[in-house]
Order: sequence, then C-alpha cells, then structure tokens
Amino acid sequence: MTREQLEHVIRATAAIADLEDIVVIGSQSVLGTFPHAPEELLVSREADVYPLSHPEQGDLIDGSIGEGSPFERSFGYYAHGVDDTTAVLPEGWKSRLVLVSGENTRHARGWCLDVHDLAIAKYVAGREKDLEFNAALARHGMTVREILLGRLAQTSVTDEVRLLMEARISAHFA
Repeated sequence: MTREQLEHVIRATAAIADLEDIVVIGSQSVLGTFPHAPEELLVSREADVYPLSHPEQGDLIDGSIGEGSPFERSFGYYAHGVDDTTAVLPEGWKSRLVLVSGENTRHARGWCLDVHDLAIAKYVAGREKDLEFNAALARHGMTVREILLGRLAQTSVTDEVRLLMEARISAHFA
C-alpha cells in the first residue's frame, strides 16, 4: 500500500463513519512517519483502521470497504475495520499519533501510530510477519533500540513476554 492509497482508505473510512478522525494501527501506519517507506514494509493490501471517537464501528468499516468488498475489487486494497483493543500499545500512544491529512483525505484526519509504538505492538503480537517487519524497520534505521526499550517499559505485558521482547529487540539491532 502506498501513502496515496492509505489516504484514500482514510477518506473512505471517514465518509462511511461520518466522522473526521480515523486511527490507523496496523503496519501501514508506518506511512504516517515515513510516507516513502521501503517497499518491503508496504506489502500489505490492508489498512487496520477505526473511527477515533467510535471504535465500535470497525464492523461497519469492514463490511463496507473491507476484504472482498467492491472497494477492494475496484482498487486492490482495503480497510480492515478493527477497534481500540486490537493492539497492545505503550502508555501514552495517543499523544504520539502522527497526523495524515490534506487534499487526498478530503481533510479527514488519519492518525497513524508512531513508528516505535507500531513496532511494540508488532513485538507483542509476535507473529513471524510482525518480527520480519520490525527487523526491516531496524535495518533501515527507522526505529531506535533505546526508544523501543523505553516504550516496552511503558507497555503492560507479563514478565515472560517482556523478556522475550527485549531479546527480540536486541537481536534486531545486533
């Protein structure tokens, strides 16, 4: 997904939800901080989104412009409607959201995760594709080890998960 395509998803989501503020929490939120992110980070055809003030409307988004919808068939990408419990994030993540707004969003506001908060969510999820994504972020110098460890300290996870995440972060910066 490109930044232009993400802006289209933000615009469409805002229109469907009849709201101006949309949160982007999946991998494509990297496009908030890095509009021209490396290709290997942009392979997903979906943007995980929800309306900021009405996260329960994720199903409405999914049903309207989600996977298998006419929107996806027309454009080749889609919105995955989620809610505010989809990702485990560090305390204070909302204060670090990155704004994507302008002509291409029809001035709707897309709020993308800060890249370090995104990486923490992916370390917590721990799927192979998430770890590969985080390794690419580190390899391209898009994340900083010390910031990640600081955000990890602000994340509610078990001690076992915290130790595993610390090891994975260290490995990605070795």
